[in-house]
Amino acid sequence: MTNDDTATDARPRDHRSTDEAPSDEPSSAQAVRSAERPRSGRRLRVGRLLRLVATAVILILAVIAAAVIWQFYVTAPWTRDGRVRVQVANIAPQVAGTIVELRVADNQEVKKGDILYVIDPFDYQEAVVSAEAEIKNREADLSVKQAQAARRAALSTVSTSVEEKQQYAGTAKIAEAALETAKSQFSQAKKNLERTQVRSTVNGRVTNLLLRVGDYAQTGTANVRVIDTDSFWVDGYFEETKMAHIRVGAPAEMSLMGYGEPLRGTVESLTLGISTANAAPSTQGLPNVDPVYTWVRLAQRVPVRIRIDRVPSEVTLVAGMTATVVIGDGRGGEPHWVTSLREQVLGREGQARPDAAAR
Repeated sequence: MTNDDTATDARPRDHRSTDEAPSDEPSSAQAVRSAERPRSGRRLRVGRLLRLVATAVILILAVIAAAVIWQFYVTAPWTRDGRVRVQVANIAPQVAGTIVELRVADNQEVKKGDILYVIDPFDYQEAVVSAEAEIKNREADLSVKQAQAARRAALSTVSTSVEEKQQYAGTAKIAEAALETAKSQFSQAKKNLERTQVRSTVNGRVTNLLLRVGDYAQTGTANVRVIDTDSFWVDGYFEETKMAHIRVGAPAEMSLMGYGEPLRGTVESLTLGISTANAAPSTQGLPNVDPVYTWVRLAQRVPVRIRIDRVPSEVTLVAGMTATVVIGDGRGGEPHWVTSLREQVLGREGQARPDAAAR
């Protein structure tokens, strides 16, 4: 046998030996793989379940966040649109004349009854003197007329007639009425003299004073404004979606821009009417209705008047200041859809309970 034959015979044996050797390896690998398959299947199921749970948790958190945001921005009774308001006394003279003395300055504190300015009193002093003299004249005339009437009344009908007696008695009555008129004019003259000193009608502060000595004061024309410092209040302009949670008498907290310490107050009243643009007629008397986008509806704002109960010492109230107003605890309750869902669920339970009891 040649070497070639020997090599040829050896190759098949080597091939068989190589085939037989790895024939045991697939069986062990398959066993390992078959053992790992259930584990990998469980891992896939667990991973898928975790993803579903995570998705559900995210959705629940998103719903909760949406409900909280809806409650906070739509139904909660608070607003940043608040304004400090105040009453302003428009002081107008009741008599006319030239201003001869100005006793206040701009932004000066005044008390009720303080003199703001003085009108030239000369004409009114002379009117008082004249009215007083007229009283004396009428008193003397009345005295004479009464004496004449008394003498005629004492005479008999032989010396004088009844008609003459009545005439003298009537003349005395006329003189008496003239005296009453003179007294009334005297009182009016004295009052007008007092009115030449124009006084403040409230406790407050003079504002925007443009008056000066030498100006002419017209009767009934306001020329001095005094802010009534006892009349400050806050108007909160709340959206109509928040009005269901606002009640008269509820406590309120007002934070002014620029001050850290808030004001405390109480809801005093709710405005029952605001202007409506659609109610104004056109030039032809027809309704003037503005077009509205049906998919966009802006909530109307309603003024709520809040009485200020406490003002911190470091806060200076100025009419027109902006304020953030919170009514009560600032919570608006649960959203409407949550309330409807709860009522539906409770209603179903309430209907089911009698059936269950009957069973």
